[in-house]
Amino acid sequence: MEILTQYGTVLLILACVFGFFMAWGVGANDVANAMGTSVGSRALTIKQAILIAMIFEFAGAYLAGGEVTATIRKGIIASDVFNDQPELLVYGMLSALLAAGTWLMIASILGWPVSTTHSIVGAIVGFSAVGISMEAVAWGKVGSIVASWVVSPLLAGTIAFLLFRSVQRLILNTEDPFNNAKRYIPFYMFAVGWMIAMVTLTKGLKHVLKDAQIELSFLQDAGIAALVGLLVMGIGVTMLKRIKRDPARERENRFANVERVFAILMVFTACAMAFAHGSNDVANAVGPLAAIVNTVQTGAVGAKATMPSWILLLGGAGIVVGLATYGFKVMATIGRKITELTPSRGFAAELGAASTVVLASGTGLPVSTTHTLVGAVLGVGLARGIGALNLRMISTIAVSWVVTLPAGAGIAILFFFFFKGVFG
Repeated sequence: MEILTQYGTVLLILACVFGFFMAWGVGANDVANAMGTSVGSRALTIKQAILIAMIFEFAGAYLAGGEVTATIRKGIIASDVFNDQPELLVYGMLSALLAAGTWLMIASILGWPVSTTHSIVGAIVGFSAVGISMEAVAWGKVGSIVASWVVSPLLAGTIAFLLFRSVQRLILNTEDPFNNAKRYIPFYMFAVGWMIAMVTLTKGLKHVLKDAQIELSFLQDAGIAALVGLLVMGIGVTMLKRIKRDPARERENRFANVERVFAILMVFTACAMAFAHGSNDVANAVGPLAAIVNTVQTGAVGAKATMPSWILLLGGAGIVVGLATYGFKVMATIGRKITELTPSRGFAAELGAASTVVLASGTGLPVSTTHTLVGAVLGVGLARGIGALNLRMISTIAVSWVVTLPAGAGIAILFFFFFKGVFG
């Protein structure tokens, strides 16, 4: 307790710096892979993707990032372990932020799309198990996270595969792809609007609705989402009317005009993915920061920590800076190095990933945005045959996923004992 009184200001400054660094890593790695499909398919330029992400990630983080965040990330460790020595939680969360941020920086430099959630989970498990005790960790929870490595990419890949197959059957492999695109794409737009509204209602706005004491059932969520789907469909149909057939383009590529129609659809999916991602994953970056601030200010470990708005602002700013400065590496991996993406393929991948997030929310399965998107891109590639996939890149990504938990844990253990030595 004396340590928190003596070094409180220093610890808070370190927490803000490390929190910003971690949020930078989320932007450079996680947000980049959320936007990679749009950029890789050339539906958006990198500048447009960064602009959309800046607005919608920030809006998602700030509006729907959650007023209250559990201090101990999703029940991975027990808070009562730290009652006698609250400073240990502060050292631990500092080391978790710094370790996860460091690992995300390494992965981003190498262009590996890894999971923010798993980086921070690995870091928290590492310092708890080695620095506190093995009993401090809820190993069942860790097991379910490991299971999600397999489940989420498989599920997203299957949905994206089926979606792209439907695009092939209804539009691409027909006599008149352009007119069929104009006929069927409004229904895909409805699906995008509905699915993303469901992501936002079931995941993003969950905290906001709870604070307002509004309880919505799954059917009510689905009804509101259907209205949003119809609105998106209406806006989309208006935009589609502006696209006129260009015979010159079709002489070079039969599907050139069709892909222009799909590019409009991709603008919607990009905005929606950014908002849903911001509302969900920003809390990963700022949750430990809220825990440190709460513990230093009160001198005790609470099961819940209030999330001050300035912390969400700091997290949102870090994410935007990360994407703008270093997001291009992971964007290139997701968008170009797994399989060649066009707007029609990118749309199937993004909607497949979003659908998986909704299904996971409904069943309570812990999934990673990164894993779902990579799985969805793989599914789209498989729909064109195994030859369309870059198997060497896929094996590299798979290795980076497996390494993430132990890497986060190992780095966090080193930092934990360093902080304990310096302040303790």
